[in-house]
Amino acid sequence: MKPNLPIMDRKVRFALVGCGRISANHFAAIEKHSDRCELVDVCDTDPAALLLAIDKYRVQGHDNLGSLLATSNADCVILTTPSGLHSSQTIEIALAGKHVITEKPMATRWQDGLKMVEACDRAGTKLFVVKQNRFNPTLLLLKRAVEQKRFGKIFSVALNVFWTRPQEYYDSAPWRGTWEFDGGAFMNQASHYIDLLDWIIGPVESVMAYTGTLARDIEVEDTGVAAIRWRNGAMGTLNVTMLTYPKNMEGSITVLGEKGSVRIGGVAVNDIQTWEFIEPHQDDELFKSASYETTSVYGFGHPRYYNNVINTLRGEALANTDGREGLKSLELLIALYLSARDGKRIALPLEY
Repeated sequence: MKPNLPIMDRKVRFALVGCGRISANHFAAIEKHSDRCELVDVCDTDPAALLLAIDKYRVQGHDNLGSLLATSNADCVILTTPSGLHSSQTIEIALAGKHVITEKPMATRWQDGLKMVEACDRAGTKLFVVKQNRFNPTLLLLKRAVEQKRFGKIFSVALNVFWTRPQEYYDSAPWRGTWEFDGGAFMNQASHYIDLLDWIIGPVESVMAYTGTLARDIEVEDTGVAAIRWRNGAMGTLNVTMLTYPKNMEGSITVLGEKGSVRIGGVAVNDIQTWEFIEPHQDDELFKSASYETTSVYGFGHPRYYNNVINTLRGEALANTDGREGLKSLELLIALYLSARDGKRIALPLEY
C-alpha cells in the first residue's frame, strides 16, 4: 500500500510509538500545529505509560506496533523508541505504506541506517530524521555566516558537550546505556551536536577518537573526545562527557576563521557569546536577539521541525532532514566509534 500525497483536503494524521521522556516534545509540537495535524494513535509496551497517554490525548492505544499498523489510519508514524529499534520498526512501518519520523539517532549501526532509507525508497514513503537543533535561531545565524563565507577560510572548530547523566538515569530503563539499543555519550546525548560538524562546517575528511566509561555502570561510554579534519582544511575537536558536576554546564560550538570568530555557548547552544567579523553585515544586528533562555537541553525546535514535516506531506516543501541527510551524522558517529575501538584514524566516507 503506497501513501497518498500530497495531503491537502484534511489534517495530517500522526501516530506515536514510545511514550517516554522525549515524547512530550512531539505531543506538544503536534498540539501547536493542531490546525493542520492531529494525533490519532499512541503505542507503548509499558501499560502505565500507554494508559497515561491515552487518557491525556484521548486517542487509540496499542501495546505493540503490529496492532497499531493493522488498524490505524495515521499517515505518519513517529518513533520515540530506543534507538536500536528504529531500523526494524521503520522497515515495518514502510511496508505498511506509512511515512516515518524517527528520533535521533536514526539507528545505532551503519547498515541499519542504510536499510531504513532503502525500505522507505522501495515503499514510496518518506523518512524524516529529527534534527530540531537545526531550527535554533543561534545556529541558523551561524550556518548563514558560513554559507556567506564571512569567515573566509575556517581554521579551527571546537564542539563541547559538558552535561551530566547520573546512574539513576541509566538505571531508569533496561535499554539505557546498552550498545544494542542506546549508544553512549556520542551517539545519544551528543548526537545533535555531532550533526553540526557536517551541517555547518561541511564534509568531514577523517576522525580520530577516544572513548571511556569512567564513572557510570553501563556498557557504553560516558565520556569521549575526538580530533577532526574537514575536507575544506579546517581542524577541530569534539569533547563530550556526561559526568559534569553537579549539573549540565555547556553545549557549545566555536568557529575560528581568517575573517571572523563565533562562539555559541549556554547549556544548549542557545547563547551567542562571541560574534566578530571583519566585514559588517545586516546579520550583525540580529545575533543578540537570536540568543534565548532555556531550561531544557532539547531546545525549542520540535514545533519548527514539525512545521517542515507537515508542509512536506502537504506537498508544499521539501524535507529538511530526510533519511539521507540523517545518514550523514550516523556515518560520523560510526566513524568515531570505529576509531575509538580500533585505535586508528578513520577516513570518510565509510563506503564508496
